[in-house]
Order: sequence, then structure tokens, then C-alpha cells
Amino acid sequence: MSSKQAGNTGHTRKLAEAGTVSRGLLPSTPPLENGDRLSRDEFERRYDAMPDLKKAELIKGVVYMGSPVRFGKHGEPHAKLLTWLGTYAVFTRGVGLGDNATVRLASDTEPQPDALLRVEAEGRANSRISADDYVEGAPELVAEISSSTASYDLHDKLDAYRDAGVKEYLVWRVEDREFDWFLLRDGEYTRAALDAEGVCHSRTFPGLRLAAAALLAGDMARVMEELRKGVEAAEHAEFIASRG
Repeated sequence: MSSKQAGNTGHTRKLAEAGTVSRGLLPSTPPLENGDRLSRDEFERRYDAMPDLKKAELIKGVVYMGSPVRFGKHGEPHAKLLTWLGTYAVFTRGVGLGDNATVRLASDTEPQPDALLRVEAEGRANSRISADDYVEGAPELVAEISSSTASYDLHDKLDAYRDAGVKEYLVWRVEDREFDWFLLRDGEYTRAALDAEGVCHSRTFPGLRLAAAALLAGDMARVMEELRKGVEAAEHAEFIASRG
């Protein structure tokens, strides 16, 4: 939820001008703390009262707050992930890309995934954009940059995405040098299989392909070449045509 909404900002400014805001917090509004157990409405109220806060998430009613972002462990992998997903979105009409966009996933869960892809067509999408410009509902694909299997990305957050019906969940475990691609089948996540060439294929977004070993080795040219094959494939053209 790093992007605060214009309406909330204006409201806070008016209160500040009236002398009712001090040091970034609204009167009687406690700050968010790691481990707080809150409703989604209370989480948003406290978040909006902290304009300098860069990232906080509510997962199954528990608040998780981000730490400083390091280049090699998060910043660079994040940029590579967005390059791959963003290129697919550019060539795929009707698919939207999100970077650190807050998602109102459930009544007790409001994550801020590193990246997401969503179907935009009304009536076909699992999610929608709310009047105050948040994603509401489960995006079709969510991706996270994680440190290792110990991260909550592979525990509480995985459970939250599964329960909400996120069809595909991608986790790049940087320290483990592993990439997990989970597919939702019968209410449970199973790991996607690699084809004979070591490439993973999306079921939800035809043509979205990942040469996982190349990504982990830093060979983005190979990653983008495999993606190019995907967006030039017949299945991708059929998917675009089906968007209307």
C-alpha cells in the first residue's frame, strides 16, 4: 500500500491545517506495529495515518511491515521480475500489471505483492479496481521476491493467496537460488512442472513462459528469448482473440 490515495491525503492535509494532526498521526490513531492483530478497516485507518510508511501488509489479520530493501536480495530481482512480467503485459491486450499494488484480498487480508497480473475484462476477471483505486479480489497471478523457505511468503501468505483463489503464485527465493511456481488445483497449490527444455508455462496466461534456470543464473537475454517464443505462439494469439 505504498501509494496513498489522493482522497485520503487531502483529508489528512485538511486536518493538519486545522491543527488536529501532529507528527504524521491522526489524533488517537495508534501506529502500525509488526504483529498487530487488526481488522482490514482498522489496518487501513492506521496505514493512512502514517504517510511516511513505505510498506505494510495484513495477512490473516496479522500486520507485517517491510524492512529496508537491499539491492541484490530484493531490488535487482524485483526489477528483473517486472521486466519479464511487464513485457508479457505489453504484448497481451486485456492483461494488467501491478507493482507493489495493495490488494484487498479478504476481510482479514490486505497484501502488497511485489508484482501481479490480472485479467482486466469485466465479467471475466477475478478482481476489480475499486472506486478508491485499490485491487479488490484475487488477481489471477501474484509474484513475490522472498529470501528463503523461512519467509512468510511460503507460509502465511501462501495460505492467504490459496484460500482467496489466486490461480498462480510465484516465489523467487533469492538466498535459496530457487524459483517456485504454484498452480491452484482443487483448492490446493501444486508446483508447476518444467517441460523438456526446463521451461515453466502459465496455465492462466498462455504464452507466459519462464526459463527458470536462466533467471537464477542472471541470463535475462535467455529469459526474454523464451518469453518472445511464448508471445509469438499460436496459443498466445488465441488468448488475445478470446479477449474480444
